[in-house]
Amino acid sequence: MRRRPVALVAVALLGVGLAGCSGPPAAPAGRPAPDSPPRATTPGPRVPAGKAPTDSFAVGVRQLKLNRDGDRPLPVTLWYPATGTAGGPAERSARAATGRFPVVLFSHGLGARPEDYEVLLTRWAAAGFVVAAPRFPHTGRGGDGNPLDVLNQPADVSYVLTRVLALGEAAGDPLRGRLDPERVAATGHSAGGVTTIGLFTTGRDERLDAGIVFAGTALGVGTAFAGAAAPQMFVHGEADEVVSYAAGKAVFDAVPWPKAMLSLPKGDHGRALLGDGKALRVVADTTVEFLRWTLYGDPAAKKRLPADATRGNLATLDDRL
Repeated sequence: MRRRPVALVAVALLGVGLAGCSGPPAAPAGRPAPDSPPRATTPGPRVPAGKAPTDSFAVGVRQLKLNRDGDRPLPVTLWYPATGTAGGPAERSARAATGRFPVVLFSHGLGARPEDYEVLLTRWAAAGFVVAAPRFPHTGRGGDGNPLDVLNQPADVSYVLTRVLALGEAAGDPLRGRLDPERVAATGHSAGGVTTIGLFTTGRDERLDAGIVFAGTALGVGTAFAGAAAPQMFVHGEADEVVSYAAGKAVFDAVPWPKAMLSLPKGDHGRALLGDGKALRVVADTTVEFLRWTLYGDPAAKKRLPADATRGNLATLDDRL
């Protein structure tokens, strides 16, 4: 995707104060929901039916130093299934587990870092996914905080995906033979949610089979979802003080593919992703089942998803998968 002229969307993004975990409040309510939901174009994921791992893996972690076009440094944190005892902290340079694992891209919020989301992302890795999370040059912690650069981030993520998948073919790399390039999802929180939506709209990456948007909005990237059907899950707190629940729901309503929306009645903009409480466990369990279904093609995971989503009465699920 080409870098879009930021001037075209400056008024829109600055007007709402697009923010990540700690940014200022101010997102618009969004357009009203349509009278009836759009029809799904396919009854399920496009990956072949299969069975996801049921046992938890130990988790390894490593760092990649990437740079797109020489002026966009993109350090990437990789969490991956590893050998060893499951349940402990992620171990640096641990030996990768045997198997070919789906790849999940994660984009952080404004002013955040990939490691801020480590509890959730290591949960995904322990379930059998390789998680790649770049730190963006302008919207990551330590950057200049320019929200307009979000429009360049879908291309960053596509670049990261290309480089990460190359590891699976690189002689001598610890992940050689461990990555499945036919099973890939994009996910992200807040500004990273905008980035993720952009990967299915203006910057559609056809390698993506599914997406998860946490507290995201379509400002700057639109809702013209394109390409092959890719199931989507939206996770949004109804008390979100930064990106309104209505704004996230409006994007969800525009998705023409199989989709689900996990709503947290007491959820704010990011606590359920950044802590380690009951709400995070509901989010983690529900998103793991969604990824198992969409990337492993596991029908049993889809059946478990509603129960995980509503456990403890902390969330509700609008299930159109």
